[in-house]
This record gives sequence, structure tokens and C-alpha cells, in this order.
Amino acid sequence: MWIEDYALVGDMQSAGLIGMDGSVDWLCLPRFDSPSCFSRLLGDESHGFWRLGAAGQERAARRAYAEDTLVLETFWETPTGTAKVIDFMPPRHASPDLVRVVEGLTGTVDMTTEIRIRFDYGRIVPWVRRRDGDLHAIGGPDSVWIHSPVTLKKGGGYRHTADFTVSAGERVPFVFTWHPSHQSQPDPIDPLEQLEATLDLWREWTSRCGYAGPWRDAVVRSLITLKALIYEPTGGIVAAPTTSLPEHLGGVRNWDYRFCWLRDASMTLDVLTGSGYIDEAGAWRTWLLRTIAGRPEDLQVLYGVAGERRLPEMTLDWLPGYEGSRPVRIGNGAAGQLQLDIYGEVVDALYHARKAGMPPDDHAWRMIRKVMDFLEQNWQQPDEGLWEVRGPRRHFVHSKVMAWVAADRMVKVVEELGRTGPVERWMALRDRIHAEVCEKGYDPERGTFTQSYGSRELDAALLQIPIVGFLPPDDPRVAGTIEAIERELMTDGFVLRYPVSDDNVVDGLPGGEGAFLACSFWLAEARALVGRKEEALELFERLLAITNDVGLLAEEYDPRLGRQLGNFPQAFSHIHLVRTAFALR
Repeated sequence: MWIEDYALVGDMQSAGLIGMDGSVDWLCLPRFDSPSCFSRLLGDESHGFWRLGAAGQERAARRAYAEDTLVLETFWETPTGTAKVIDFMPPRHASPDLVRVVEGLTGTVDMTTEIRIRFDYGRIVPWVRRRDGDLHAIGGPDSVWIHSPVTLKKGGGYRHTADFTVSAGERVPFVFTWHPSHQSQPDPIDPLEQLEATLDLWREWTSRCGYAGPWRDAVVRSLITLKALIYEPTGGIVAAPTTSLPEHLGGVRNWDYRFCWLRDASMTLDVLTGSGYIDEAGAWRTWLLRTIAGRPEDLQVLYGVAGERRLPEMTLDWLPGYEGSRPVRIGNGAAGQLQLDIYGEVVDALYHARKAGMPPDDHAWRMIRKVMDFLEQNWQQPDEGLWEVRGPRRHFVHSKVMAWVAADRMVKVVEELGRTGPVERWMALRDRIHAEVCEKGYDPERGTFTQSYGSRELDAALLQIPIVGFLPPDDPRVAGTIEAIERELMTDGFVLRYPVSDDNVVDGLPGGEGAFLACSFWLAEARALVGRKEEALELFERLLAITNDVGLLAEEYDPRLGRQLGNFPQAFSHIHLVRTAFALR
């Protein structure tokens, strides 16, 4: 399966990926960052999967989400009839459930299913037995029950299979329920009742969307995806539901994104509030206050969904990786990096949330002021930057620009929202950062800002300069930077993050990568800001054209191969799809 052959299901606490062949190849339970019980995505059939489809067919005829929901419908067409498989994860009860309902549409269809449960990222083959008609699998801390009127029979290779026929108007459900192995079997759910409840939940939520522009379908699908990546019990927002999908096929740029980056979460908050979803903003602010509580200097780039700080990075050497892309990693070493831009992202998101109607919170203001005190004393430090480079720290221009954003928004909170604080000091800081960036981060010979002080490399993050208001769109330095990025970082109509090569000294990693999709959205927005509206629209439409058949985007795109790359679906890509749609509207 190509990455774009997958679709997402989830219950706002965990998520799974289902391929065009009807196979669940990735499912982590009970949380986004829990060990997977189906891991074929990063290995092979021996690492666990659950296929459900028409007998003798390798791919479905088509699929789509039920309108304005996260309920997936996959259609199977055969010479004798048509059936669809409805996949969803209902709102969480005591335990997480994955429900698969086979529905006959016309004639009769011979169906087949095969399931191999492998706990702990494909490493543990569970003990499986039948109890009261249900299939029960247990291994270590994990326990799973499969309930269905179809009898699953034991086969070779520690798998279970079944063949059955569905007729027009008939529905055959399967319910896959996880719970801790030390607890008793959960009460069963009614799958058809839960189907209606899940459809109602998503449709009620999307009915409150405040976007009414020409790209509503793409925007709503992106917002649903972002909502699905919110860990509902805490309000934390994960960057993606997967780990180690490669940025370069066969390469080593494989990272675990099942955590809450302050940057990505702040931007998600921004687009949700801009689309009318204030409740999610309040929940995230509460998560933020709990998570960063303590000394400002201990602020991390990313956290676990419940605010965990220790996220040790390790490799899973028994998994061969997606199309041989090793290593497969869990945890993320970037948690210990210094990335100064996150301060600007957080303050900017909270400022815009307040402007959109989120109620004030005195505790939040006191804490953000303390964080600002830390930034005021440390903004001149080199850092690893937005792209989390594994090479030496540098004075990244984008990091300094976002430090300026933090100071600017603190001033605006005082001036526009009635808060109190040392506004003159913040104004002076804002001016000092601005002057330094324009002096040290700009190359007058080439007429462009650069990736870091004194460097010649470019960085697509520089496109943020007019978007965040650091310089006005009509400033010639903005036009020069956009044109330089178009000359040096565009490949086949898409934008790279920065130049990469086998001996790249910036990020400390070998090999190349695809075009970073968020960067291409930035270019579309920047073009619109400087008056190049037609070119902006053309690029935006090109980006919409590479979403998969159900509207999802990964982190990157390889225009030479015509394939999506990186973790999937990626919040960062969908965030900037929404932001660009609003900007172009």
C-alpha cells in the first residue's frame, strides 16, 4: 500500500489506518501513543493486520467518508452484487472499540476476513481462545475481544479467518474491543446503535463550522482530521497518529509524531478558533497550563498527550519499516531541543483565541508572562529551530521572527484586550529583535532573508515573515525572499523546506526528502499577500489535487514519484490547508 492508500478512523483518543484493500494495518490502543496491535504498516503480515473485503478482490472499487463525518465507507463491486464495509470508532465508552459493518447493497457478495493480532508493535503473538461465542486474545497487558455473528476459524500462522455471504439489505457487524488484560470483559456495545451515534456526533460538530468559502469540502475534511487528532480526555493535540512513515523512501528520516508539539497544537488551535470551535481552544489552554506548569526554563518542545515529559527515543529493530525505511522509532529525542519559535506560536494562538471569543483566564496570563520573561532573557541563543535539526545549533531567522511575534502579541494583548504588563519593555524587545533580524538575517546582495545568521542557505519558513506581520507584504525584502525561494527551493511545482543532500551540515542527517506540504501552502498564502492572487490560487489547487481519495495529506510529497511521504495524516499539512483557504477566500 502507498501511504495515500490509507484512510483514518478514530475516537479522539486513538486512531487506526485502513487501506484500499480493506485491511486495518495500523491501530494503537488505548491511546495514540500506545503500542500498536496491528503493525503491517511498518512491517509485513506477520506483524498484524485485519482484512475485510470481497473474496477474490485485492482493492475496493471506491471509498468515501459518510458526509461530514469520520465514518469510512468502502465499496466492493462484484459480478454478483455490491457491498460496502462501514468502518468507525464510536465515542469512547469504558473501552475503545473498532467497529466494522458489512452491508449488502445489491445482489449477493461473497466476503472474506482474516485477522492477525500482534501486540507490542507486532512482537507479541497473543494467546487466543473462544469464550461464549466471542474470540478473546490476550498477551501481557493487552486483551482484545472480537464479537460477530460470523464465526472466525483458526488458521495457520496464528491467524483467524472466515468466509461468508452478504445479501442486499443485510448487515453483518464485527466489533473489536480492547481493554487492560487484568480487567474483566467490558460490556458489549450495540454496533448499529453506535453507528448512528457516531454519525450524529460528527455531523453536529461539523454543522458549527464557520467556513463558507469555495473549498468547503477540503476545509471540513481537514477540520475533522484535526479534531480526530485531539486527545479528548486532556485536550492535547497530536501531530499525527503514526510513527516512522519515511520522509524519504528507504531512508532514515523516520520519526514518531504521536505526541503534542506546542507549535503544531498552537496552530491547530488557531484554525479551530478561526473556524468557530472555541470549546477546543479552551480545552487546549487547560492542557497547556497543566503541561508547562513549573519553571519556564523547563518548557519542552513536545509532550505526551497527558503532558508527559519523558519521551525517550528508541528503535524497534524487529520491524523492517515502511518499504524498508529503517529505523522504526518510538519516542522522540526532539523533546530536549531548544526551539525558540514555539514561544511565538503559543502566544500568537492564545492571542487569536481571545480575539475569537475564548474567555480570559488570569492564571493563564500569569503563566504566559513568566514564559515571556524566559524568552526575553534567551531569544539571542542559537537553537535547533522549527525543523528540529540534529546538527549544531544556529541562529535561525525564523526562530528570531517568532520571538518577535511573541513580543508583538504580548503588546497587543495589553493594548487590545485590557491586560496589564510591562508593555514598554515588550515594545523595546520587539524593536530590538526586529532590528537584529533585518541586520543579520538579510542578504542584501541577493535580496533575500536567509536560513540563519551569516548563511547563504534559504529556508521555506521565511515565507512566514509577511504572514505573521514581521514585515508588510509590499516591503521589497518580502518580494525578494519569495522570489529566491521560488528559484532555489521549488521542485516540480512544490516547495522544499531547505536544501538537503547526503553531506548536509544543517540538519545532520543523510539523504533527501520530499517537498514539505506546509511550505507549499505558505507560498500560496504569501503570493496572495503580495498581490499574486492567480499564482496563489494555481498553487493551492495543485495542492488540493494531491490529497488522496478521501481528502487526506501526509507531511510531504515526492513530485517525481507522485507519492505522499511522511507520517499520515499530518496535522501540519491540514492546518495550513485551512489557513490558506481562509486567506484566499
